[in-house]
Amino acid sequence: MSSSNGMKRVVIEPVTRVEGHGKVTILLDEEGRVHQARLHIVEFRGFERFIQGRPYWEVPVLVQRLCGICPVSHHLCAAKAMDVIVGADKLTPTAEKMRRLMHYGQTYQSHALHFFHLASPDLLFGFGSDLKERNVIGVAAKFPELAVQGVMMRRYGQEIIKATSGKKIHGTGAIPGGINKNLSVAERDVFLQEIDKQLEWSRGAVKIAADYTAENLEVAKTFGSFDSNHLGLVDASGGMDLYDGGLRAVDAQGNKIFDHIAPRDYTKYIMEEVRPWSYMKFPFIRSVGPQDGWYRVGPLARVNICDSIDTPEAEKARREFMALTGGKPNNLTLAYHWARMIEVLHSIEKIQELLHDPDLQGTDLVVQGERREEGIAILEAPRGTLFHHYRVNKNDQVEMANLIVSTTNNNEAMNRAVQKVANDHLSGVEITEGLLNHVEVAIRAYDPCLSCATHALGQMPLVVELLDHEGRMLDRKVKD
Repeated sequence: MSSSNGMKRVVIEPVTRVEGHGKVTILLDEEGRVHQARLHIVEFRGFERFIQGRPYWEVPVLVQRLCGICPVSHHLCAAKAMDVIVGADKLTPTAEKMRRLMHYGQTYQSHALHFFHLASPDLLFGFGSDLKERNVIGVAAKFPELAVQGVMMRRYGQEIIKATSGKKIHGTGAIPGGINKNLSVAERDVFLQEIDKQLEWSRGAVKIAADYTAENLEVAKTFGSFDSNHLGLVDASGGMDLYDGGLRAVDAQGNKIFDHIAPRDYTKYIMEEVRPWSYMKFPFIRSVGPQDGWYRVGPLARVNICDSIDTPEAEKARREFMALTGGKPNNLTLAYHWARMIEVLHSIEKIQELLHDPDLQGTDLVVQGERREEGIAILEAPRGTLFHHYRVNKNDQVEMANLIVSTTNNNEAMNRAVQKVANDHLSGVEITEGLLNHVEVAIRAYDPCLSCATHALGQMPLVVELLDHEGRMLDRKVKD
């Protein structure tokens, strides 16, 4: 903690149990009231710049290096954009279904990792519990069955990824126009041997999250919660589709702002702005404006915006989720966990469905058509809606790339959650580690991937600050 200009500055660095590196700064006035609270993203990746000049067919493999947690999302979204470049307007059934199987495996393992390993210590032990217990080791010691379940669920999803993309991390399965392998009968049968146990565990995970929300509803109503717009993909009938579809945005009451927008038209509806204290961009809905046009994405938004889920058990869970708010969007930040487990159940149901589809053993893997110079794709990554936009010149080199990553879409919402929790829990009290963890709990609800989200528009300045041992700034230099 440091002080300047009558303000005390509290820093949470790093934010723990999230993917990537970030910090929170909180300014307190002389009475100890929160004046300002911000989430800062302190790393910068620059992928949009250094893939320029690379041949387009390398892009699906290159951009997934953004992250080791959700590389499949970038791999597939880039491949979808390159499908447009090579004129592959409709993939073969084998290619389409192999990609979907890869994607559901990714969603399954990523959600399991977050819920059981990163979020569960807060939910099981309490936000302000002893730090020595409030971690994954504490979960393994006190709830060994849950800890093992989380590991085994993640392992299953990772094996699905390996079978469809060649490797568990940074695979090569999706290529422009299709896929480079099918699923053998032997591989399929190994996954089918475990499917019933994975379904059982997924049902149990939904119950844990639903029961937690119901038992802590009064806390959830105020903890980092606020009305917001919600955005995501839906299929032609308005159902949930994590791999493909059109953009839908609704307001806090469920009124549609826009619907079934094709990926190629996203710039007509979404804008981005930058702020000097973060490497993350701040997207917003054009027609609403930057002040009120921000929105949430991810499991909470996807369950809120869709009209149905096309797997029976997840649809039943969705109806129970929506009943909590009378069919209106659920704006409780802590309800992200419940929605996330509904998607876990949906993903394993889709995996079971696909494993019984003989198209996965097909041999027609790639298509091509009329070559184009611009490709845009949107996909629902585990953390939310992911945009990939590329332009390729006549020499097959990438000329422009713009990525709006899932966590970037949640940037304003996460900052508002940080501000609200800080105001509600840190004003006028002695600040302890347990109270500071409340701020981190609000951030973790979004399951942010800060590594993926560090992109910026324009020229990024170099800032060097010299501080003394008490935190007072002695000098500051900026090179634009």
